[in-house]
Amino acid sequence: MGNIRNEPVMPTARGDISAALISFLRGDAEVLPAPGAVATSEAYGDDLQLALYLCYELHYRGFAGVDPALEWDPALLTVRAALERRYLEALRMDVTGPTDVDDALAGILVEPVHGTGVPHFLEEHGELWQVREYVVQRSLYHLKEADPHAWVLPRLYGRAKAGMAAVEYDEYGGGRAERVHAQLFANLMADLGLDTTYGGYLEDGHAEMLALVNLMSLFGLHRRLRGSLVGHFAAVEITSSPASRRLAAAMKRTGAGSAAEFFYTEHVEADAVHEQVVRHEVVAGLLHEEPELAADVAFGITATSYTEDRLARRLLGAWQRPGVR
Repeated sequence: MGNIRNEPVMPTARGDISAALISFLRGDAEVLPAPGAVATSEAYGDDLQLALYLCYELHYRGFAGVDPALEWDPALLTVRAALERRYLEALRMDVTGPTDVDDALAGILVEPVHGTGVPHFLEEHGELWQVREYVVQRSLYHLKEADPHAWVLPRLYGRAKAGMAAVEYDEYGGGRAERVHAQLFANLMADLGLDTTYGGYLEDGHAEMLALVNLMSLFGLHRRLRGSLVGHFAAVEITSSPASRRLAAAMKRTGAGSAAEFFYTEHVEADAVHEQVVRHEVVAGLLHEEPELAADVAFGITATSYTEDRLARRLLGAWQRPGVR
């Protein structure tokens, strides 16, 4: 077993861009990817998404053997900006949906009874090996749960800041280390016999999962995208409680373990409360003070649904093929 405190190990490159970036971070080369090469790369592909994840991770835990000073290296930030432009341009082109916040929220407030998403599949049909695969992917976020959203706190004020801080306080265990949600997820992973090291499964992370985590960091690290981060946060909290109820049932049915069940039952209760705070204090408070951010909030909601759907299609597409194990 690992430890969530450890700096992650640098992963294997997935293309020319991530290879050049990894060499630079390791100190093996001084040449970074050219912005022109980034501009023509696949926006949702393994190479770009891994490269962007590596850039962002320098602002979280960093990597073993990588100089912490590289977090603010000007040349590296130039490459990160090119990666972000490519990803954000693709999202703005591909993400369709309402630009009105109420309409965007309406699309996620009611969960379909006969849904076809990952929580539905795992609750009704999932086997333990599929639960483990799902947890491996989600570990790239849940072992840093709440951290990407914390970036927005200095960019908010009034009701929005107070509401956001209240929800984040719960995510961080309400002052109790053993209740921090990242630690609860590590306990879940231990129940399943998985490595609990922070970033321990980066090598196994699908491009779709990297894109989902990168979306949070993209929104969180840019003040101009604070509205989109709030929209993203609202989407996460609103959809979490019903999904967690299904996942808790899946953990129980597959015998995943008591800590695995507890992680999701905890989210059923906590996120049902969080949903109300986020909608009525964070979102409403932000738009009361800055109504011009409404379209950004709606974009954050719809972009979250888009990236989650891409991950779901990847997982379900593999699990539902005959003979896949």
